[in-house]
Amino acid sequence: MHAKGKRMSVTRGSDSDPAMQVHVISSRLTWFDVDIGGIWRYRDLVWLLIRRDFVAKYKQTALGPLWFVLQPLLNAIVFSIIFGHVAKLPTDGVPPFLFYLAGTVAWGYFASCVSATANTFVANAGLYGKVFFPRLVMPVSTVISNLVTVAIQYLMLLAFLAWFATQGSGVRPGWLMLLTPLLFLHMGVLGMAVGLLVASVTTRYRDLLLATGYALSLWMYATPIVYPLSQVPGEWRWLFMLNPMTAVIEVFRMAHLGAGALGVGEYALSVVLAALGLAAGLVVFNRYSKSFVDTV
Repeated sequence: MHAKGKRMSVTRGSDSDPAMQVHVISSRLTWFDVDIGGIWRYRDLVWLLIRRDFVAKYKQTALGPLWFVLQPLLNAIVFSIIFGHVAKLPTDGVPPFLFYLAGTVAWGYFASCVSATANTFVANAGLYGKVFFPRLVMPVSTVISNLVTVAIQYLMLLAFLAWFATQGSGVRPGWLMLLTPLLFLHMGVLGMAVGLLVASVTTRYRDLLLATGYALSLWMYATPIVYPLSQVPGEWRWLFMLNPMTAVIEVFRMAHLGAGALGVGEYALSVVLAALGLAAGLVVFNRYSKSFVDTV
C-alpha cells in the first residue's frame, strides 16, 4: 500500500514471517503531512544525532563545554558595560548584569535553534541521499540538542539569581518560574518554525542561508533584549508585540527577575503566531522535501 508523503509503510502477510513484510516508499506528498509516528520510530537516530551535535560542537576546543557558559556570560558583561553604564539604558530596577544575562540566555536558545535548523538540510545532504528516515528527524534533534546547552546556561542563571537575591538587589522571582519549561518549548517551536522556512527555501536559494545570521542580529535588537519593553512608546507597543519573541522574553524576565509587565492577551498572541509559524514551516518543508537531495 502507498503512504502519503515520503514514508515507509508496511504490509504484513504474517506477523511471524519477516519475509512477508513489504516496505513501500511513496513520493506523493500532501501540503500538511507530519509523520510524528515516524519520528518516534526513529527515536534512536534522534538520540544519536543529539549526542553527535553536543559532542562535536566543542570537540577540538581548548575550553570545551565551558563555552556553553562563557558565551552568555561574556555577552551579559559586554551589554552591561555598553548599554548599562555607557548608554545608561534603564533595566526596570534590576541589576543590569542579571537583566542582560536573562535576555541573552533566552534569546541564545531561540537563535541557535534557528541557525542549526536552517542549515540542517544543506549540512546533511549526503546523509539524506544515502538512507531513508523522516526528514523532520534532523530539525527535531537540533532543537533538543540545543535544549541541553541552554539547560546548562539556565543553571548558571539560577546561580547568579540566587547570589543577587541574597545581596538585597531587589530581584523578585515569582511563581511564573514554574512555567519555564513551557517558555523554552515556546522558544523551541518558534526557532524550529523559522528554521524550517529558511532551510526549505535555501535548498534553492543559498543567499537566504548567508543572510540568516545578519537577520538574527537585527531581530535581536527589535526584541527587548538590551532594553526593557517599558521603554517602548505606547503607540509602538502593538508593533513590537507582532514580534513573537517579545512576549517570551518579557515573561521570562517577569518570572525570574520580577521585572516587566505583559498582558495575557499579548502572550496569547505570541503563542498563536508560533503555532501559525510552525504550520507554515511544515507546509513549506513538505513542499520542498522531495527535492532536498536533488538541489543541495
